[in-house]
Parts: sequence; C-alpha cells; structure tokens
Amino acid sequence: MTNPFEDPEGTYLVLTNDEGQHSLWPAVVEVPSGWTVLLSEADHQSCLDFIERSWVDMRPRSLVVAMESDAGSERL
Repeated sequence: MTNPFEDPEGTYLVLTNDEGQHSLWPAVVEVPSGWTVLLSEADHQSCLDFIERSWVDMRPRSLVVAMESDAGSERL
C-alpha cells in the first residue's frame, strides 16, 4: 500500500494553521486540530501549485507581528 502522504495519484487538501503555515494533506486522513482547510480536495500537483502561489512569506505570523512591532518601536 502507498503512503497516503506520498501518493502522486492521491487526492489532497491544503491546510493552514494559526501561524499561516501551509500543509499538503491527504484527503483520506482526518484534518488535525488547529488546522483549517484552504483548498478542498484536488490532485497533488494542483495543491502544490496553490501552496506556491499563496504561501509567499514563509515566516510564521507571530514572527511577522514581532518584527513589525520591533520596527515600530525603533522609530520612536
């Protein structure tokens, strides 16, 4: 049996968490707590293409906020 996380013929979801991080997730596996579906069932390549287009800033959301806060305090 093929690993559902590596099945090129499988159907996948694109998930995101509170930090804005994305994950390619097999549609046959339950979505873990703390993750939200961004893209419903699609083929492997379509999901990868979606992630490439939509996840352009790889920094976790908390880091972006901290950096913006630090930059704002430097201006004072």
